[in-house]
Amino acid sequence: MLTAKGKYGLKALVHMSQMQPGQLALATEMAAANNIPKKFLDAILGELRNAGIVQSRKGKGGGYRLARPAEEVKVGAIVRVLDGPLAPIPCASHTRYEACDDCDVETCQVRHMMLDVRNAIAEVLDKTTLAQMRDMDGDVLPLELRTA
Repeated sequence: MLTAKGKYGLKALVHMSQMQPGQLALATEMAAANNIPKKFLDAILGELRNAGIVQSRKGKGGGYRLARPAEEVKVGAIVRVLDGPLAPIPCASHTRYEACDDCDVETCQVRHMMLDVRNAIAEVLDKTTLAQMRDMDGDVLPLELRTA
């Protein structure tokens, strides 16, 4: 499940993606506009800066902006920075694999199902850019479910 940290980080990045190129967003404005606790947002923005997703400038006229165009930033990379691996259980993780004490990795049906879940999540998040997320029109159901 996406944590509050991941959700708030995505909201802040979508906010920045709506800015004109080169324009800086103030943390206080992003927090207020997106109903994010300011101190929590400051910590999130620090992590995003350390990961090279955002750039910051201190002092008067300072703020935050995307380090790359929104069309080049994948949502999967953001979620991994803020929330860690996408897999719902450690034995299904590609980046932080940990074997379970109670099962055989070759025959465990739970692991195999969770690998499918992890791969489905990665498929969506790794092909979606921040720009695509910003431009979503608010449809609740995926296209294939809307026509059913």
